[in-house]
Amino acid sequence: MRPPLAALPVLLALVAGLTVFAVGSDAERGVPEAVLSSQQHIAEDGAVALQGSVDQSVTDLRTAAADFGGSKAVPADGMLTRLDRAYRKWRGTAVVDVSTGRLLASHGEAVPLGKVDLRGLPANPPPRLVRDDSGVTRLLAFATLSQGGRQELLVASQSLKPPGISVGNKHTLNVVDRDGTTLASSGPGSGTDRAKALAGTAAREAQGKGPSDTAAVGGFDGASGSLVGAAEGRTRTAVGYASVARGPAAKESPSSALGLTVVTTVRTERHGAGTGDLRLALLAAAVLLALAAGITVALHLVLQRPVLRLRRDAQRIGSGDLTAPVRIPRFGEPARVGAALEALRRQLRGWGGQSQETVAQPPAKGRVLLGTGKGRRRLGLRTVLVVCAFALLAWPTAMLLTLGSTLPHPAAVVPRLITDDQRQRTETTADRVRRGINDGYADLAHLATVIDASRSQEARKVLDSSLEQHGRYRSLYVVDGVGKILVRAGEEPRTPKKVRIKAGVSQTNTSGTEPVLAAVAPQQGTGASAKPQRRYVVGEFKVQYLAGILNRPGLGSVWLVDSAHRVIASNKGFVAFGRVSDSRLRNRLDTVRTARGSAELLLGWRDPAVAAVAPFNDKRGVASALGWKVASIRPVFWIGLPEYEAQRRIMLVGLLGVTTGALCLGWLYLVVVRPLREVARGAEALAAGDRTTVLYPRHQDEVGSVARSLELIRQRLRRTDAPRAPGSPDSAPTPSTSPSGPGPRS
Repeated sequence: MRPPLAALPVLLALVAGLTVFAVGSDAERGVPEAVLSSQQHIAEDGAVALQGSVDQSVTDLRTAAADFGGSKAVPADGMLTRLDRAYRKWRGTAVVDVSTGRLLASHGEAVPLGKVDLRGLPANPPPRLVRDDSGVTRLLAFATLSQGGRQELLVASQSLKPPGISVGNKHTLNVVDRDGTTLASSGPGSGTDRAKALAGTAAREAQGKGPSDTAAVGGFDGASGSLVGAAEGRTRTAVGYASVARGPAAKESPSSALGLTVVTTVRTERHGAGTGDLRLALLAAAVLLALAAGITVALHLVLQRPVLRLRRDAQRIGSGDLTAPVRIPRFGEPARVGAALEALRRQLRGWGGQSQETVAQPPAKGRVLLGTGKGRRRLGLRTVLVVCAFALLAWPTAMLLTLGSTLPHPAAVVPRLITDDQRQRTETTADRVRRGINDGYADLAHLATVIDASRSQEARKVLDSSLEQHGRYRSLYVVDGVGKILVRAGEEPRTPKKVRIKAGVSQTNTSGTEPVLAAVAPQQGTGASAKPQRRYVVGEFKVQYLAGILNRPGLGSVWLVDSAHRVIASNKGFVAFGRVSDSRLRNRLDTVRTARGSAELLLGWRDPAVAAVAPFNDKRGVASALGWKVASIRPVFWIGLPEYEAQRRIMLVGLLGVTTGALCLGWLYLVVVRPLREVARGAEALAAGDRTTVLYPRHQDEVGSVARSLELIRQRLRRTDAPRAPGSPDSAPTPSTSPSGPGPRS
């Protein structure tokens, strides 16, 4: 029993020390952690968008080159026209003869080909960054194609700004190379030397860091972080950065070799000192130390010392020393065991012990003998442990009451910047979903220009290749003018026939176990009768693809809902076509009827939260016709604000106090008190005349030693209680049958 009694004051003293350190710390804070982590996540969103844009551009260009090379010879102008019709993402495109370096055709903005040695490039070269004559940096994507017996090179040019990133009118967004040079920027003050210096510092810091903390749980897999700029009066600059370093599925992507870093900065008011309360911490620690000392002394006097005395007396009687009486404790189970030991000692000496009535019932009149009556059994060591537990529980209860009285009002402590960032990140997520759907439709539109359903084997190979290359589809197929499937790849189609011949993107069901989103691209074909035939290429999107876009760290719970606010996908698990689980967010969805999104701090009887809603329908592309929205909600309590950090520290020390008390008191109950109650029942039964029940020790400890001694006493009593032979001179009544008569001598 000594280890739990020794561990209790030691652990409570450690909790008291932690209380002083955690609750009383009052460190200076420049920028709240919530603001810094928000800027880091915005930079991660920008890096993901930029990486996806570059990789998708390179993939689309190489896919188009493979399709053009596999078909009959297409003129260079015709190739660029078809590219522009299917993909409207490049600022300029060109076709170059690799052997001579001669420009065969160009479309859109002039591509800066003079900045690259086209003759020394390998097949399908990686993308490159070049500066045009005006000093603007452009990204060039390349794809090699073989056509008409000659090698040609498709080149596409695009800007470096991350697409679809909403950062508001207070943020600055920069794209920086590995040398710290700003390649593209937007936002207030983005062109100043100070902004460029901060962006360069962040980029160099990103080059020396490993993957982010959220990479292991499916978050951003590149290097990311945050830093704080120098103070300027009452304002400071919060900086977030994220590098475009890796591709999905832990493999290199076309964008990984560019060494790009996305940096976001925002000016925020300097936060004052921390919210620690040293006086509260010292008072709480002193109260806990006093409770620890009082409980330890009480358990020592009521439990440890009486049990140790009982062990010595039981060992003495078990060894045959019956001269000294047993010192009977004054309370609980030790008193019951002591009274039974004294009765057994008297029986062994032949003086007669207490009868069944004496042990089990109190005398009719007079004072109840200590440890021998039912009245004394009502209060035992369990009562002592319960009182100690309530005393320990009072301390964390007081801490939590203090927590409730000092709980900050969310409207006063949540900066407007946090709410704005939640809206902007939700809009960014909505734009990524919209762009993913639009890119899927663009892939089908290009596929419709190259696939020939009349050649079923070749068409099946093209569909299988597209299905494997693009992870967004669950099935791809070509249908005729009435919706009949001509060739198919992937899972079983779930789109009705009348929807298969409707060009665009549409949601084909409103109930069931899985939402179906279908994109339909028309194809102009020629039948055997040389009469034009209408055919369509249909692609059905994976719900997992949409849910994967919603999975962004630091955004909370995110839902993609349709025009009737039925759930299509979520990052927290969902039931198809169900309702958003948070009622406050459902109300926000009902009230947001405009094209622009909104965000606000939601209050109520539940935990306050920051919520945002972002619709599709004010953007370009076929996905806008769906009328879908992205809604997000994030509890305020888990945002890294100093006021809420103080509340979490108070909760932590309170829970540690409860855990420590429960551990040590539960240890005492299981190891000492419960076995001691069994020993008390066995000792009383033995004193009352039960000589057949064997007393087994449960543990090899003090209580187990008492049980072993009682078993030795039981064996001696069985020998002394054995019946004598008839007519023998020693056939006198035994103490068990005649308690008043003289018993046998041991």
